[in-house]
Amino acid sequence: MARLALGLLWLLHWVPMPALAALGRGLGSLLWVVGKKRRRIAIRNLELCLPELSDEQRVTLAREHFGWLGRSFLERSLLWYASPARLRTLIHVEGDVHLAERSERPVMWLVPHFLGLDVAGAATQLFQTRKVGSIYQQQSSAVFDAAMKAGRLRFGNAEIYPRSDSAKPLMRAIKRGDAFFNLPDMDFGERDAAFVPFFGIDAATLLAPSRMARALDMVVQPVVAELLPGGQGYKVRFLPPLTDFPTTNAVADTTLMNRWIETEVRRNPAQYLWVHKRFKTRPAGEPGFY
Repeated sequence: MARLALGLLWLLHWVPMPALAALGRGLGSLLWVVGKKRRRIAIRNLELCLPELSDEQRVTLAREHFGWLGRSFLERSLLWYASPARLRTLIHVEGDVHLAERSERPVMWLVPHFLGLDVAGAATQLFQTRKVGSIYQQQSSAVFDAAMKAGRLRFGNAEIYPRSDSAKPLMRAIKRGDAFFNLPDMDFGERDAAFVPFFGIDAATLLAPSRMARALDMVVQPVVAELLPGGQGYKVRFLPPLTDFPTTNAVADTTLMNRWIETEVRRNPAQYLWVHKRFKTRPAGEPGFY
């Protein structure tokens, strides 16, 4: 089954962008109907994070989210198989994409989980020359895991490290000068995390971005990716480096980071990863949200 799906992805990379985007929106409509569990998670997250919206508005936003979600699935065909030349025409970068090349200190790209996340990963390889390191979650399917690694590493200037392994190889790579593509906003449990507010709700959030940036004297540059309507491609914003991160207080830093992510979510709410159980881990004694 995995090989069949990958074969379909390979075929789709030949499809013109407007048609591929339409197919992705169609897939999103199908996922909305059949993916009842993820649909409930998305709506629950929107209830928690955007209580000012009416029930009807949240359902409308969730349906729009699934359209972008379907696109993000099918458009991995481009990111994994399209030529670098074609991707450079589709990915529009804004801001200082070359900061890591110039910086005498190692750079951490802080990249929250918007649906264009893999586009941001491609942009850090296609538009600058500094080698990139990142942590990834191994997939249950060995075939899909191998395809994902091949797709993300195919430009030749990146390395990915399984989340289950020791962080020492990544730390050594950063000390050698590699940039770090850091995904800071998923719930991985209480280990190495703190409960800090996210949209006013305590969320288990990794302290590693602050601790690593401080330990390795890193410059922290936020990066946000966006899928554009129709055949327009993608936009990746390389924002100015944070001037007040890290400090000696990792919890305060993590709180600041979540507030920044909230701002970006409000800017483009339909493309944040609402189908993830962001509040799955609860403080002792608190009931679950899902």
